[in-house]
Amino acid sequence: MKQHVSRSKVAGRCRAPPSKSYTHRAILAAGYAGEATIEDPLVSADTKATMRAVEAFGGEVDRLRLKETGALPVDGFDGRPATPDDVIDCANSGTTMRLVTACAALGEGLTVLTGDESLRSRPQGPLLSALDELGTRAESTRRNGQAPLVLGGPLSGGEVAIPGDVSSQYITALLMAGAVTDEGLDIELETALKSAPYVEITLEVLDAFGVDAEHTADGFRVPGGQQYDPESGRYAVPGDFSSISYLAAAGAVAAEDGEAVTVEGAQPSAQGDTAIVEILEQMGADIDWDREAGELNAAAGALSGVEVDVGDTPDLLPTIAAVGAIADGDTRIVNCEHVRYKETDRVSAMAEELGTLGVETTEKQDKLTVHGGDSELVGAEVDGRGDHRIAMALAIAGLVAKGTTTIAGAEHVDVSFPNFWSVLEDLGATVTDAE
Repeated sequence: MKQHVSRSKVAGRCRAPPSKSYTHRAILAAGYAGEATIEDPLVSADTKATMRAVEAFGGEVDRLRLKETGALPVDGFDGRPATPDDVIDCANSGTTMRLVTACAALGEGLTVLTGDESLRSRPQGPLLSALDELGTRAESTRRNGQAPLVLGGPLSGGEVAIPGDVSSQYITALLMAGAVTDEGLDIELETALKSAPYVEITLEVLDAFGVDAEHTADGFRVPGGQQYDPESGRYAVPGDFSSISYLAAAGAVAAEDGEAVTVEGAQPSAQGDTAIVEILEQMGADIDWDREAGELNAAAGALSGVEVDVGDTPDLLPTIAAVGAIADGDTRIVNCEHVRYKETDRVSAMAEELGTLGVETTEKQDKLTVHGGDSELVGAEVDGRGDHRIAMALAIAGLVAKGTTTIAGAEHVDVSFPNFWSVLEDLGATVTDAE
C-alpha cells in the first residue's frame, strides 16, 4: 500500500492511541494472572501477536468483548503456561518474542517461537544465554541467536548476568517471568542499561498488578512466588507517547498560523518518549503540555537544530530526524547504535529516505546528523522499509516537502497506530491513497 502526502497545514484536536509498550506488558501480565481486564488497550498487529501468545499458553482473550466495550477480559494461565499445541508466530513483534521467550521457559514442555523475516534477523542471543545459565533449554534453531527459538523449562529462578545495552526487553522478560518462579530472580547488568525508561514502564505495570520488583546496586531483583492480581481486577492503558511524537511533530512543523494540534490522552507516565515535549521545545516549537488534563498542544515555531541523545528513547529517532530535516542548522542524534536493531536499521533508513527527499545527512555508526539548513525538502517516492515508525516519520516530512511525497509500505502503521492516516487527514493534511 502506498500513501500520498502533500504539503499541508494542520490544526485541530485528535487523540493518541493507547500505548503499545504498556499494552504488551498488560496483556502478558493478565496472562500470568488468574484473570484480569485490560481497559483501552491498543489493538494493533503487534499487540495481537501477544494476545495469540497468551492464548497459546492456555489463556483466553475475549476479543469479542473488546469490540463491544473497549475493554479486554483475559482469563490467564495463572503463572504456569501450558505447552502450546503449535508454533507461536510473533509476526513482526520483537516485544512479543522477547517477553514470551522468558514466559515459555516456565513451561514443562517445549515451545517454538518464530516470526517474519525481519523478526528472524533480530538478536535474541543474550536472553537465550541468560535462560540457559538459569538451567532452562533456550536455543536458536540456526544457532545464530536468532529465531526460530526453542524454549523449555521449568524456570525456577536464581541469579543471572546479562548485558543491558542490547535490549531492555530482555530485562522486562526476566522480571515478568521471575515473579512466578519459586526462587525469584536477581539480574546483574553486565553493561549500562539503554532504553532504561522501558524497564520503568515494566516496573510500573508490575506494581499495578500487585507484583514487587526493585532496583539493586547492579541491576534488578524480583522475588518469586508472587501472584499477578491488579486492583479491582482491572488495568487501564495510558496514551502512547511514541505515537504522540508524530502528532506533536506535525503541529511543530505544519500548524496553521495561530493554531495548534491538540493531542488528548497525553497523561504523564514512565514512558521515556515524553522527552519529545522537551526536544520540540528546545528546537523552537510552541509546546504546552497540561499534564493534569492529559492534553498536549503543539504549534509551529522557528525551528533550529539541536543535539539529542536517544540512548533511552530509541523510538524517537525517526521523528527527530524528520523534524531536523525541516529545522535550520544541524540536528545531531547521538548514542543511537542500538536503533539499528529494530524492525529495520532505522538510522540508515532515515538517512537514505530523507536523502531521497533532498535532505543532506551524515551517518556514523552511533550518530546521525541531519543538515536541515543545507536541505530543501522536495516530494518523491520513499520506502517505509516495512517499519511503522519510518512510514509515520516520513509523513511528517511530507507535510512540508514541495509537491507530493509517496510513502510505500504505508500499511505498516497498523503495528502501533492503525488509524494514523485518517487522524492526519482529520487534522487537515492532504492524504490520499495511491492508485
